[in-house]
Amino acid sequence: MLAVAESVEVIERRIDELRAAVRRAVIAGDRIRAKALRAELRGAEQAWERALNALEGRGEPTGQVADDGDAEARRDQTGGASSRQLVRRPGPLLPLREQVHHALTLLAVPAAPKLIAEVHAAFFGPVTGEMSGARLTHLRRDEERSFRAAPYARPYYLCAALTADHLSPARGLLAISTWALERRMIGPLSPRVDFLTAAVNIAEHAGRMVDSDGVGRLLWRFAMNIPGAVETFHRADRPAGKAEAVAEAARAELVVHAEADRAHRREAAERAAALTDVTRLFGNRLRVIRETA
Repeated sequence: MLAVAESVEVIERRIDELRAAVRRAVIAGDRIRAKALRAELRGAEQAWERALNALEGRGEPTGQVADDGDAEARRDQTGGASSRQLVRRPGPLLPLREQVHHALTLLAVPAAPKLIAEVHAAFFGPVTGEMSGARLTHLRRDEERSFRAAPYARPYYLCAALTADHLSPARGLLAISTWALERRMIGPLSPRVDFLTAAVNIAEHAGRMVDSDGVGRLLWRFAMNIPGAVETFHRADRPAGKAEAVAEAARAELVVHAEADRAHRREAAERAAALTDVTRLFGNRLRVIRETA
């Protein structure tokens, strides 16, 4: 397993090198070289997916085309046609990165992988691929490497929420780089405020949708953790009424916490403004200081 992890790191470094090389070729107007490098980059990204799946112990990733030898073996086992064919496995319609971006945009607050996956499944359909904590950690690291290689080359980056005290990455929380810095700060009250804010946003979106079992279950999970929401949720006879019940209960509690949390975040954001671009997006790296005799 250690060897596989090292292989992932090697491939990630190669991807960074190829991205920088593609950018230089495009700037230089060398279309032929840029095309060749892009093809090599796609191959490296597919190798990264295979290595990451091996690290997770899930075998081959979906969305890949089997090689001719694999197709031949499948024909021999199933008695298929004699002509050589490629076997195409079903794959994701959107990359994991875009699926995460869609869910976070709807939530509008930093979120953990489990909530991101639940929101995507409820509003956009089942997540096409595993949205595990380990996989999203690798994704965020890939975003950081990409930013370091070519700052602001992408319209957005999946970055870290930052702890208000140390301005270090908040464990397990993803955010979007285009959000205001203050929104990405996590203080003592922020987890609760973000939960309530997400509940309001989810409820408002749900109220504009056709009734959906997935959205209804998601609303119920929010309602269970907001005082006063469960009773009004049960009394509502329409999906829009249930959504409004969750939103109203969440807004009522937000009044209690929002101002204190906002002040804490604002102070942290002012300190973070002095950081480098990379550190503002991906956080300070805390280091252990060993005492010397």
